[in-house]
Amino acid sequence: MDFFDSLLEEQYGFDLASKVKDGLSQDRVLSFRVNRIKSNRDEIESVLNDNQIEFQGVSWYKDAFIVDNKEKEKIQGLDIYNEGKIYFQSLSSMIPPLVLDPKEGENILDMAAAPGSKTTQIAAICDNKCFITACEKNKIRADRLKYNIEKQGVKNTYVMSVDSRNLDDMFSFDKILLDAPCSGSGTININDENLNKKFNQELIERSSKLQVTLLNKAINLLKPGHEMIYSTCSILKKENEEIIERVLKTGKVELVPIELGKEVPRLPVKIDGTICVMPNKYYEGFFVAKLRKI
Repeated sequence: MDFFDSLLEEQYGFDLASKVKDGLSQDRVLSFRVNRIKSNRDEIESVLNDNQIEFQGVSWYKDAFIVDNKEKEKIQGLDIYNEGKIYFQSLSSMIPPLVLDPKEGENILDMAAAPGSKTTQIAAICDNKCFITACEKNKIRADRLKYNIEKQGVKNTYVMSVDSRNLDDMFSFDKILLDAPCSGSGTININDENLNKKFNQELIERSSKLQVTLLNKAINLLKPGHEMIYSTCSILKKENEEIIERVLKTGKVELVPIELGKEVPRLPVKIDGTICVMPNKYYEGFFVAKLRKI
């Protein structure tokens, strides 16, 4: 049995593991969100209708649209795309900024920000009236982050080309988003012939070690009584619930249950109140937890 298969069966059992693998093997539909800074849902719907592009809405997020993959090039040729009025983004990736619930005037840290999907979504939710510090240690990825921030018309955002683990503890934030680097087990190509070479125990161990370090840093930087989001595109408990359990045991944070529409498909979780999105044709595998600093 392949390493990835054995991990899934150990955690979820044979039947559910088979459903997960089926979800990972499907071609995912194209999704995007309206950039409220530059447009609104009515304008985008009008443009899509004028161009005979069929679309669906999403019950839990009024700014999200689903279209067929074959429409991507057509949409990329439209002004709404080139002017930054929409942003291609997976549905699962839209969840963390939503449950972070950013407010006007808040100082917000995005600890692993590139390419800017969630950074620009946070700004859009707040109508450019929050203050964002976006960190990205890789210069090429940081440049991509800056490009997307500018294209989306995002203001009050400072990009730091720094490893978030090295941020000075003198910083203090109202809210923090840690979309942590991970194994990518919720987004991998299950049909990749080289999967066993790329996906192994060493990758998971390295990822989980980094996740713990980043999460502890986030807790240090978060103001007492304030909230943060921990998310990954992994569906493995070693990178998700076990990381959360470790920080809960420190007594520095408490779990805040997440409320999200029942339309989002779920995998079972060890910690009630967290969410693990089941991969299918609409969603990537994704884990999200909300924590409040005590």
